[in-house]
Amino acid sequence: MGLLNTGVKQKREKYTVEIKCSLLWESALGIAAITNESLINTLELSDKDQAGIFESLSVEMKEQIEYVQKNNTWKTLLQILHQKDFTDLTSFNKYIENLSSRDLKQIAIPYLGNAEELKNDLLNGSEEALKKLQYITQEHSFLPSYLEFMTKVPSEELRGHLIEVMSGWYEAVIEQNKEKLETILLRDKASKERMMKNLEADQFVEWATDGVKYPPEPSVHKVLLIPQYIYRPWNIEADLEGVKVFYYSVANESISGESKYVPNKLLVQQLKALGDENRLKILKMIKEENLSLQALTNKLGLGKTTVHHHLKILKSARLISQKANEYSMNNTTIEKLPEDLKFYLKK
Repeated sequence: MGLLNTGVKQKREKYTVEIKCSLLWESALGIAAITNESLINTLELSDKDQAGIFESLSVEMKEQIEYVQKNNTWKTLLQILHQKDFTDLTSFNKYIENLSSRDLKQIAIPYLGNAEELKNDLLNGSEEALKKLQYITQEHSFLPSYLEFMTKVPSEELRGHLIEVMSGWYEAVIEQNKEKLETILLRDKASKERMMKNLEADQFVEWATDGVKYPPEPSVHKVLLIPQYIYRPWNIEADLEGVKVFYYSVANESISGESKYVPNKLLVQQLKALGDENRLKILKMIKEENLSLQALTNKLGLGKTTVHHHLKILKSARLISQKANEYSMNNTTIEKLPEDLKFYLKK
C-alpha cells in the first residue's frame, strides 16, 4: 500500500562546519589525554614519550596533574577555551583571573541540553538540582562526580589550579615542541579547508574525522572541528549549545610533512582493498543485501577463514560495517572515494 503524505514538506536540516586550531587546545587536550587512565595505553604516544613528559614536570606540576585526574578539570579548561579565541597563554590566564566566581563555575559546567534551569539552581546551591542532574547524567563516565565537585570546590582554589596546570603543561610540554606542533596543526587545518569545498557538510565531517558519521539534527547548527595531535588515534566529542565539537586526530600526512606525493593512509588501504576480485564480489553481494559470514562463504564457495580475512581487510578500510552477525556496505565511503582520489591528485 502506498503512503499518502498530507503534511508540509520539511527541509533537510543542515549545519555549517568551522575549523579552529591553536596550541592552547593542544595543551588542554594533552592534560586530558595524560590523565585518562583507561585510554593512555592506547595512545600513539610511545611509552618513552609518556615517560619523557612526566620527567619534564615539576613536583608541583605532578600534584596539579593528580588533581586533574581526580576531578576531571581538563573539561573546565576546554569549556573556557570555547568562550573566545585566545591568542596566547597570557590572555587565557588573564581571562580566568577576571572571571567572577559564579561565571567561572557557570562556564565550567557543560551544556546539558534542556537542563539549563537546573544548572542555574545548581549554581545557587540547590542539592535537589544536583541530584536531578546526576540522575540525568548517570550513564556518563564522569559528569555526576564532576558536577558535585563544582558545587563544593572554592572558586579561588579552582581558579588557581586552572592557571597553574595550564601554564605548567604549556611551558613543560608545548614550548619545547612549539614550532613542530603548530606546523602540524596549521597544515592539517589548511588541508581540511581545501577539501571542505568539495563535500556536503556531513560527508566532510565523516572524511575529516576518519569515519565519524554525524547526520544533521534539529538542535545543532554548527559543527566545530579542532585538530589535535596528542590524543591520536582518538576523536573526542563534546556538546555546546547549538554546536557539536569534534577534537579530531590530525592526518598522517600532516605529521610527516612529506611532499605532495604522499597519499592519505586510508586512501591507500581502500584502493588496496578494492584491488582483489573476491573482495569486489563481496562488496557487490552485500550491496544487494546484508549478509553473514556463513552466507558469504556459501555464495563464494571459499573457505570461511579466507572470507573472514577478506572481510577484515574491507572493514579496516571502512568500506563495510558489521552489525551483529551481518555485514553491510558503507555507501558514503564508497561514494566519496573518487573525491578522495581526486583531492590527492590535485594537491
